[in-house]
Amino acid sequence: MKYKIIDKVTSDVMLEIYGKSPKELFENAAEALFSIICEVKKVKPLKSKKVILKESNLENLMFFWLQQLIARVDIDEMFFSKFNIEKITKESLTATIYGETITPEKGKTVVKSVTNHNFKVEKTNKGYKATVVLDI
Repeated sequence: MKYKIIDKVTSDVMLEIYGKSPKELFENAAEALFSIICEVKKVKPLKSKKVILKESNLENLMFFWLQQLIARVDIDEMFFSKFNIEKITKESLTATIYGETITPEKGKTVVKSVTNHNFKVEKTNKGYKATVVLDI
């Protein structure tokens, strides 16, 4: 299992995201985010964008990774469906994200931001787990 929606209320969506490695966790987190934003399976990986982030720890890196992806929807006017983490450490990541220009029929929910509420990234016996609440 890559991720699951824990709770969806009027203004928030809580996700639990899993990965065997940080790379897999971050790719699955991006997929989970875009499963809320758009019809991911209908979004073709026609154009690519580079994302480079540096933060103080893995938890902050996850927070700003997701925030950056939310911002990219507006900045690039694109939905994304493929996420390739090329390099990741506890403090930085380099990724290429793929998608296409926004079309209304592929849109689902406008995600405003990632919240600090219950936000957590942790190492588990099976790999890594992130708990994320999105403001919608």
